[in-house]
Amino acid sequence: MPAPRTDSASSDHGRIEDVDVSAEMQGSFLEYAYSVIYSRALPDARDGLKPVQRRILFQMSDMGLRPDRGHVKSARVVGEVMGKLHPHGDSAIYDALVRLAQPFSLRVPLVDGHGNFGSLDDGPAAARYTEARLAPPAIALTENLDEDVVDFIPNYDGQFQQPEVLPAAFPNLLVNGAAGIAVGMATNMAPHNLIEVVGAATHLLDNPDATVEELMEFVPGPDLPSGGIIVGLDGIKDAYANGRGSFRTRAKASIETLGPRRTGIVVTELPYLVGPERIIEKIKDAVGAKKLQGIADVQDLTDRHKGLRLVIAIKTGFDPQAVLEHLYRLTPLEDSFSINNVALVGGQPRTLGLKELLRVYLDHRISVVTRRSRYRLERRRERLHLVEGLLIAILDIDEVIQVIRASDDGEQARVRLMDVFDLSQPQAEYILELRLRRLTRFSRIELEAERDSLRKEIAELEELLGSDILLRAQVARELDAVAETYGTPRRTLLLNGGPVAPRSRAAAAAADLQIADAPCRVFLSATGRMVRAELSADAPGGGIVPPARRSKHDAIRSAVDTTTRGDIGAVTSLGRLVRFSPVDLPSVPGNSVQPAAGARADQYLGLSGGEHVVAVVPLTEGAPIALGTAQGVVKRVAATEVGTKHDIEIIALKDGDRVVGAAPASDGAELVFVASDAQLLRFDASSVRPQGRSAGGMAGIRLASDAQVIAFSVVGPADFEAVVVTVAGSTTALAGTDAGSAKVSQFTEFPAKGRATGGVRAQRLLRGEDALTLAWVGTDPRAVGADGSVRALPESGAKRDASGAPLDGVVAAVGTAVR
Repeated sequence: MPAPRTDSASSDHGRIEDVDVSAEMQGSFLEYAYSVIYSRALPDARDGLKPVQRRILFQMSDMGLRPDRGHVKSARVVGEVMGKLHPHGDSAIYDALVRLAQPFSLRVPLVDGHGNFGSLDDGPAAARYTEARLAPPAIALTENLDEDVVDFIPNYDGQFQQPEVLPAAFPNLLVNGAAGIAVGMATNMAPHNLIEVVGAATHLLDNPDATVEELMEFVPGPDLPSGGIIVGLDGIKDAYANGRGSFRTRAKASIETLGPRRTGIVVTELPYLVGPERIIEKIKDAVGAKKLQGIADVQDLTDRHKGLRLVIAIKTGFDPQAVLEHLYRLTPLEDSFSINNVALVGGQPRTLGLKELLRVYLDHRISVVTRRSRYRLERRRERLHLVEGLLIAILDIDEVIQVIRASDDGEQARVRLMDVFDLSQPQAEYILELRLRRLTRFSRIELEAERDSLRKEIAELEELLGSDILLRAQVARELDAVAETYGTPRRTLLLNGGPVAPRSRAAAAAADLQIADAPCRVFLSATGRMVRAELSADAPGGGIVPPARRSKHDAIRSAVDTTTRGDIGAVTSLGRLVRFSPVDLPSVPGNSVQPAAGARADQYLGLSGGEHVVAVVPLTEGAPIALGTAQGVVKRVAATEVGTKHDIEIIALKDGDRVVGAAPASDGAELVFVASDAQLLRFDASSVRPQGRSAGGMAGIRLASDAQVIAFSVVGPADFEAVVVTVAGSTTALAGTDAGSAKVSQFTEFPAKGRATGGVRAQRLLRGEDALTLAWVGTDPRAVGADGSVRALPESGAKRDASGAPLDGVVAAVGTAVR
């Protein structure tokens, strides 16, 4: 190879330098890696957005595409973002825009899309066919940008300015999650519930030393947009502690009757980012390969009105539950999600746990509120300065006019006004620009009112900026307001310790997949959770093994002995009986019964808002089911009246009435009502004849005009040690602030009366108390707070109409302790 020329002709056109190829490649690769990490793939921990997402939201806000405006073509948004802020391909920008609008990708969508924005099984239409505008929650991310709340940086060519980070009125990174692949690292964060995340953030504001376990009381786990069931929380706890972990999600499925002698599995919620077509394809592949048996047909009946509905018909002779377990093994009806919480903090990628994520966001939000308050304080001081100058001019307006008319030009008028009236330059210029219509008497009154209002606002802002406590309280109030405005109930059901289908290389036989129909006991806790506990033949009477150690959340509202595949009923506050099998309930060994680890009963049964489970009851032929309502109605329903339907009405309630208690009641038992005016009535169950399920019941207790039933119980003939627990307090006090007083008396202290009478007094009210707030009748009482922690009760043995003893903490519910 000839040597490079070094003559004058060559030097006229430039020079040649020897470069080490390995050093050049290393330097170029590091620059490329930094660009991908910082400018493309990883979100900022403060606003939870990647640069392209942040630029889309900012540009749409700058274009005025607010929720109250019309949609515009997505292609127009993509063009504006690409031309002004994001010097990359339009396909990357449109893909990011589409994801921001997909309700199955984000827990709180930030773009309101109009048109085909895709599905889990199909991509979106082209940008020229779809339209977009900002969704209401996006306004909370971009608001106050004009008040110097964040720093602005130049765009790629220095012609425009863009925010370095958005103000972010809610923790978007935790709420919507993130996914991205950078160079040498990646991020994969699960979505969460906005209300729960805000609760944890405000708790951390008030308690900076809070532990991860305390924060998990508010954020128990992810809340996926598609709903579904998360099975097992150990991996989630690891992720919240150190930023890495995994969990398994299951589809929400139920076994329903599809026709005569035909049952099927109906799937209404799927794991995160799993589409129905993918499920159908995997089922067909498994059936074709003879790995899956018992499937007769698969239909996708999803529509806009009923939502997802995937119906899997089961062949005659096959156990639907066993087939469902097989489906969990072989199809994406059960899927895994790996958490890798990597985000940018100060421009550097870091792996963050739950507390660190919340801390970074709260520091950012405190900075935003501080800068906004300083900006507003400065603007109000400037305005107050002008208003005070204008008031000076209005008080002597004739002389002001004379000074202006006597001046040769505007500059001389400004100087003379400053000299004569001792005004500043801004005040003098403002007076010169004043319109004559402002010189009326009413304008003076308005200016004085504005001056007083400005002084008040300035004092409040100065006080806010001078107190860290007030500043944190302001941040907490704004977070609560956002949660109240945009928050929605949890969609994903959390099951701790439930069975996870193993992923073995060879599929097991269908018979091996069946869950044994073993004896079990289903518990409904006082905090509204259900759990299935195994029964042990070694325990006395075949019961559960006594727990080795006591823990919180162990107060039981009701319990039913059944089998794993048996049917039991849940009586709701709206008078419905919902039949269900405990096979899908989280199972725990008999020696570690903790209903807090179970499933929330209302979510597990799919109850509507305002409806809750008051009791679980057996459905075998035996004692009738007794119900008591808030308006004092009592009813007994024979087990033969229940039938085999999944959901039936077992009492015709009057308007405004609700069921407060239910339990099996034989003729030898006693029914007990406790009213809010401290009256207790007990009478024989035999005085209430069993009725059909369409009947409305009969009079149980005679109530005062302003009283209602707060507790209804059944006491069996063998319950010699039954006690009555009553809690009194003030109905005007804020919920959770007044612990009140409690009393525990022997049930035998209360004389039996006839049905439909007023009963006897159960507790004497103290000064400041006006009603009973809680009552319970049973054996071995245990009181719990709203979080399930145990509360101490007074000793048993108080007289029937004695007053109560003050409580150390607020009691939310009373139940039976697990033995």
